[in-house]
Amino acid sequence: MLQEYFSALIQVCAGFGFAGMIIVLSIVFGRRAKLRSATNIPYECGNVPEGDGSPAFFSIKFYMVAILFLVFDLEVIFLYPWALGFQDVVLNNGAAFGSMTVFIAVLLIAYLYAVAKGVITWHRNPSPRR
Repeated sequence: MLQEYFSALIQVCAGFGFAGMIIVLSIVFGRRAKLRSATNIPYECGNVPEGDGSPAFFSIKFYMVAILFLVFDLEVIFLYPWALGFQDVVLNNGAAFGSMTVFIAVLLIAYLYAVAKGVITWHRNPSPRR
C-alpha cells in the first residue's frame, strides 16, 4: 500500500535536499557584506538612498484591473477544458451545458457591473500639444 507513495516521497526528499543544499552552499561560499557600506545597498548603485523608501501611491484602478484580470483569467482556466470536451461531454449532457451557461452568465454580470462602475474606464489628462 505504501509503495504507491514511494515515488512522491522520493520527490519530496529530493526537493528538501536540494533546497537545503543551496542554503548551505550559499552560507559556506557566500560573500559577507559590510552592513554599513554604501556600495552594498541594493538598487541604489552605490549612492546613499534618500527619502523614506516607500513607493509612490498608485491609483486604485491598477488594483481593480489586476483583480478583474485574475477573475477573467480563472474563467478561461475553467472554460478551456469544458471547450475541449464540448463535443463528447456537453452535447450529450444538458446539465454540463446548463452549468457552464450559468457560470458564463455570472461572469458576464460581473463584467457589466465593472463596466457600469467605470472600473475599466481610464481618464487621461490631456497633455498640451507642442
